[in-house]
Amino acid sequence: MDVNTSAVSRAYASARTAAAPLPKAGAAEQGLAGLAGNFVNALQEHEATARAAMTGDADPHALVQALASSQMAVETVATVRDRVVEAYQEILRMPV
Repeated sequence: MDVNTSAVSRAYASARTAAAPLPKAGAAEQGLAGLAGNFVNALQEHEATARAAMTGDADPHALVQALASSQMAVETVATVRDRVVEAYQEILRMPV
């Protein structure tokens, strides 16, 4: 039986990365904090665009885009919140 050592080492390396430990719990928390920060920054930018449109510094097209984008962001956050609440309720319903 002839075994190609480079193929074996590549297979081992790919299997090792698939079985690598998950990142620390702090990384997930930082990820969620980053997403929340991005959401807040997006809403602040959209609010600034709305103010500029009201004073005549921005065109109405930019206002419509900002409103649509902020609506999408709020709907996305509400959907994620609902899914988290549903998951928490499922965990509470589990028998111990």
